[in-house]
Amino acid sequence: MEIIMIILASILFATAVYNLLQKQFLRIIIGTALLSHGAHLFILTMGKLKRGAPPVLDEGVANYADPLPQALILTSIVISFGVTSLLLVLAYRAYKLNKTDNMEELRGAENE
Repeated sequence: MEIIMIILASILFATAVYNLLQKQFLRIIIGTALLSHGAHLFILTMGKLKRGAPPVLDEGVANYADPLPQALILTSIVISFGVTSLLLVLAYRAYKLNKTDNMEELRGAENE
């Protein structure tokens, strides 16, 4: 199961890098979102995909699930949501001001 998750995370990383190298601002934002999703899967996979009881002290339970990767992923999801929201607002404002989302044209707009 870990191999499938690593392959899926690597496909997300490759797609994210491809989108980050594009000229359209919206594709760059999609690339950052895909990169964060790939990181979530990678963190989950590195925490070992095992099933167990919740990490609550009970008598007779020996197989506990590790809550640390889940807590890290939850924090990462909140941070990536905030970054994606900020980038979407920035892209919307740049499009309204410059009537384009092309990064090369936006670089030329600052010289005018």
